[in-house]
This record gives sequence, C-alpha cells and structure tokens, in this order.
Amino acid sequence: MQRRLLIASLLAAPAIATAQTTPLRLIVPAPPGGSTDILARILIERAGALLGQNVIVDNRGGAGGIIGTEAAARAAADGNTLILGHNQTHASNQWMARNLPYQVIESFTPVARLATVHHATVVPAQSPARNMAGLIEMGRGGRRVSYASSQAGSASHVIAETFVRRSGMDAVHVPYRGGGPATQDTVAGVVDFYVSTWPGVVALVREGRLRALSIGAEQRIAGFPDLPTTAEAGVPFMAVDAWFGLFAPRGVEAPRVTRLAEAFLAALAQPETAARAVQAGLNAAPMPPAEFAAFQLAEVRRWQEMATLTGIMMEG
Repeated sequence: MQRRLLIASLLAAPAIATAQTTPLRLIVPAPPGGSTDILARILIERAGALLGQNVIVDNRGGAGGIIGTEAAARAAADGNTLILGHNQTHASNQWMARNLPYQVIESFTPVARLATVHHATVVPAQSPARNMAGLIEMGRGGRRVSYASSQAGSASHVIAETFVRRSGMDAVHVPYRGGGPATQDTVAGVVDFYVSTWPGVVALVREGRLRALSIGAEQRIAGFPDLPTTAEAGVPFMAVDAWFGLFAPRGVEAPRVTRLAEAFLAALAQPETAARAVQAGLNAAPMPPAEFAAFQLAEVRRWQEMATLTGIMMEG
C-alpha cells in the first residue's frame, strides 16, 4: 500500500522544470531493438522528467552482456550511471562465463526490478510432438533430437538442457548467434525444438508457423487458452522467466538509489507505459531496492544449480 501511494504521488507531481546539468547514462548491454533496449526507451522520458534529468541510452552489446556490464561496474559511483541488466548479466554469468570481469553481486547495488518475459517451448508446425509429453517421447524413442539456442550459455540453452537431462532425452544442442536465426531454423524444421522468449515467437505461433507446447507462466495467457503452463505440462522446472532490472555501480548513496527506484517504478506504473510494455511482450514486475536485492540473490543461487546440473559454459 505504501508503495502504491508513493508511486501515485510521484505520478501526480509536476515534472521538475530545471534538469540537472549532468545527464543520467542508462547502459543497455545489448544492441538496439531487443527487449532490453525497448524497455529502456519506453521508460526514459517519464523517468527523466520525474528526476529532472535527461536520460541517455548507451547501447553496449556483446559477449552475452559482459561488455556493457563491465563498463557499468567500472563507472563512477555518483548516481549518474545505471545499467538495465537481466538474468544473464546479473545472475547466470557468475557461473557460466569464464574470467568474468565483474561480480554480479559485489560490483552493483540493485535499484529496481522492472519487467519479466516468459519462455515458451516451440516446435516446427510439422512436428509430430503435440505436447511436452510427445516431445519427451521423441527424445526417448531411439532417435536423437536437436534443439536450438540463441547462444551457448544463454537462458534458452540452459532451460532446454535442464529439460533434456531431467527428462532423460537423447538430444544435441545447436547454438545460434541470436534468437532470430534460432527461430528461423526452428520454423524450417532444421531443429526439433527451441525454448524461446515469448515475444520472439508469439507472432509465428499465432500464424501457425510454429507450435507452442508450453509456456512458463503461472496461469494460461490471454489469447492462447489452449497453451498449457509448464506446471500443467509436467515440467514446472522450466518456468524460468527472463527478468530486467536497474543496477547502479556499488557505492552509490542510498538516498540516490531510492530516488532512482521511485522515478523508474513510477514511470513503469503509468497506464500508457504499461500498455507499451505489454505490446512489446513484457510483463511489468516492479520491485523496490531491498526486495529486488533478495530476488537477485535467489536467482544467483538458482542459476548456480542449473549450471551445476548442465555443466554449461559460454563460448569464448
């Protein structure tokens, strides 16, 4: 209730007339056009108005988000640099990247979680698998199946490999350089299945070019009443959302962290902003600093378990 009142008061307050001279740099550890970049650009105008500060997006993609995240870790702790990180940059890279040049916990101060994205298991339209049980049977029937990932060490790789091992399937991993090529080859039937973020495949599922077998949501999603959740499909361990949140370099003063969190969470709460996020396939999932910090710790532990089970390491 206190959080709702705080956000409501921020939304009702007039924008600060005079912006600070120093802009706020928001590092996006990904190229323009992806979910992380889209979320950043949805939020910066309103958040900047509430802060009285121009917000500049700084895209620094590459190496599974490591390049941009290292830059954020090395930035001055003056409260004028943030990174819009995610489950790979601030959880799984701790266990799956060799010689990581930052620490996912010690190098940063969590500011706010903003959004999540579900993962879905999809197969080519011509696949004999009509559900998750059928896909498992394909991999147990003496035939080796193949699965795509957007990159070795990515969430799509880890979730799929966890599924393969827990289900006792015989499967080979086919890594790609991004979700686009992985999706294209799944449509073409080059691979047997792909665990993708939902925004990346929903249009193709709607068009009938891919068949979705399950989605890692708590309940069935609007518009797809016949698509079971991972729990309903008997694979609850596959309900691993991608998440996006703001982090500051370690050492930023607590009042500044609080103010940054308030501004971005208030921007996220605006109906227009929320609608744009939904249209992009993002689920608003706000968390203030302390709650987000506890969530991140739990995620780091969960990814450690999955890394131990799968033995996966990023390429390079």
